[in-house]
Amino acid sequence: MKLNVGQAFDRLDRRVAQSALGHWFRLDGSGAKRTRVGSRFTTELRGGLATFVTMSYIISTCALILTDSGGPCDCDREQFGATCEDDPAYTTCLQVLKMDLITATCTVSCITCVLMGLLANLPIALAPGMGLIAYFAYTVVGFHGTGKVSYQNALAAVCIEGVIFFGLSVLGIRQWFARIIPASLKTATGTGIGIYLAFIGLQSSAGIGLITSSSSTLVELGGCPPEYRDENNVCTSHHMQGGPMWLGVMGLIVIAILSAYKVKGSVLIGIVLVSVISWPRGTSVTYFPYTQAGDEAFDYFKKVVTFHPIKKILGKFEFDASGGQFWIALITFLYVDILDCTGTLFSMAKFGGYMNERTQDFEGSSVAFLVDSVGVILSSVFGLAPVSAFIESGAGISEGAKTGIASVMTGFCFFIALFFAPIFASFPPWATGPALILVGSMMAQSVVNINWKYIGDALPAFLVIVMIPFGYSIGYGIIAGIGSYIAINGFIWIVAKISRDRIVPPNRRDKEMWTSYMSEEGAFGILPGWLRRTIDYCRFGRNQSPEIDQGKVQDIEAHEHPISIHTKTELHRRMSQLDPVTGTTTRIQSPANSTNEL
Repeated sequence: MKLNVGQAFDRLDRRVAQSALGHWFRLDGSGAKRTRVGSRFTTELRGGLATFVTMSYIISTCALILTDSGGPCDCDREQFGATCEDDPAYTTCLQVLKMDLITATCTVSCITCVLMGLLANLPIALAPGMGLIAYFAYTVVGFHGTGKVSYQNALAAVCIEGVIFFGLSVLGIRQWFARIIPASLKTATGTGIGIYLAFIGLQSSAGIGLITSSSSTLVELGGCPPEYRDENNVCTSHHMQGGPMWLGVMGLIVIAILSAYKVKGSVLIGIVLVSVISWPRGTSVTYFPYTQAGDEAFDYFKKVVTFHPIKKILGKFEFDASGGQFWIALITFLYVDILDCTGTLFSMAKFGGYMNERTQDFEGSSVAFLVDSVGVILSSVFGLAPVSAFIESGAGISEGAKTGIASVMTGFCFFIALFFAPIFASFPPWATGPALILVGSMMAQSVVNINWKYIGDALPAFLVIVMIPFGYSIGYGIIAGIGSYIAINGFIWIVAKISRDRIVPPNRRDKEMWTSYMSEEGAFGILPGWLRRTIDYCRFGRNQSPEIDQGKVQDIEAHEHPISIHTKTELHRRMSQLDPVTGTTTRIQSPANSTNEL
C-alpha cells in the first residue's frame, strides 16, 4: 500500500493537537482557550528548525568575537606586550576558551529557547545578542583584555543587569515601557528591523557579500572573491565576480520561487541546498579554502561529532563596582538590551500576528520578559554577553510557526549542536543570508500601516526605520524615534495649551491617538496579572468583586475607541446609567467622533 506522506503528517498533527501537548501549546484543534489558529505540530517543528539554521551562525560567531576579549586568559604584559599575542601559553588558552564559548553558547541558547517555548508559548528564539557581544568584547573588555573593565568584572555587570531586568519584569515596568511607545513607532520598528535583517543578509559577515564597506562612501557594491579583499574587507577589484555571492543570489531566488508556490520548508530547503554545495573543497564557492583558516575550519568540520566540557569560563565573576567604567558598562547593557529585546519581541509578535492592536501588547509578554531576564543571568554564569530575542526568529514565523513548539525545537537543535557543533557551525553566511533578505522583505510590509498623513507621527517613524539599519542598532533607532516624537509633539502640545487651541496644526485630527493606557484595567493595565490581582484583593477583599464586571467592560470597549476610556471610575459612571424600563445597564454607543474625543 502506497504511503501518503501528507496524510500521515495530517494524522500526526491531529493526534498531537488532541493530546495534552497540543492543549498546553494551544494548537489548532486542541480545544484549548485562545488556540493559535492555523498552528500545526509539523509546521511548528519545521519553523523551529528554520529559525535554528538561520541563526546557527551565532555558535561560531559568538565564540570568535568573545575570544578576542581574551576571557580569563592572561600573560605577563610587560614581557609579551599589551595584547599577549607573542605568548604561546596565551594562544593555547585562547584555543580552549573558544571551545568553551561554543559549548556555552549552545547551552544557554538551548535553555532559554526551551523556556521561552514552554512558558511563554512564543516562537521566538533567544541567544547572545550580536550587538551586545561586540560591545562586551571590544568596548568593555577590549581586545585581549586591553579595555578598562576586566572580563570577570564585565560578567558581574551582566549578572546585575539580569537581576535588575528580572525585577523590572516582575513589576511590569518593561511591559509599561513597551506600551507607552506610540503605535506608529512600534510599527516602524518592525519595518526597520526588516531592513536591518536584509542589510545583514547582504553583507559578507552573515550574508551573501553583495554589500561591502568603503573608505569613501561607507558601503559599496562588493561581491568580490575573498582573496580580493583587503584587511578592512573592502573589495580592491573583481567586483561582482565572487562565486559565493552568486551562489547566495541563487539561494535567494530558489527560496523566493519555492515560497511563491507555497512549498513547505522553502527557507530551510534553500539554506541546506547552498550549504551542501559550499562544503566540498577545491571549488570557487567552497566554505573551506586551502588557507590556514580554511584548513582549521575543515579539520573542525570533519570531526562531525564532538563535545567539549567548559573548563575556564563557568561562574568567573568579580564583583567590583568601585570603578566608573563598571557603571558605564552596566547602564549601557541595560538600555541597549531593554530596547533591543523589547523592539524585537514586539516586532516578532506583530509579524506573527500575536499583537493585540487595542492593548498594544501580546499574549505571554510578561513571561517572555521574565525568561529574557533569566537568560541574561544564565549568560553571565556561562561567561557570555547578554542573551536577547533574535530577529532571525522571523524565518521560523515565515515558515508558519505560531506557538512555543517552534522555540522548543530550536532549543533542541542547540542541544544537538552541543555534540554536532562542527556541522552546525559550518553553515556558510551566503547560505543563511538569503533567508534574512526574504524575511526582511516580509517584515517591511507593515510600513503601510504607519500614519504618514501627520508629520508628528511620520517623521519619528521614518527615523526609526532608517536609524535601525544605518546605526546598526535596534536600540539606537528606537531612541531616535522616541526623542523626535517627544520633541515635535511635545512642542505642538505646549503651544496648543498656551494658546488655548488657537494655534494648532491644520491637520491635527490626522494625528494617531497615543495609546499608552489602552487596557480594560485603565492605568492598572500596565501591571502584570499577579500584581493586579493582589491590588484587587487589597481593595475589595477575598469575597468581593471589583466594581466593574469584566465582560461588560469589554462589551463597551468593543463599541468605543479605547483611548476614550481611562479609569475604572469613568467606566463605572457610564455603566451606572440604567434603562428605566428593564432596570438593566444600557450599552452606551460611542459618539460619532469618538476617535477625536481627546
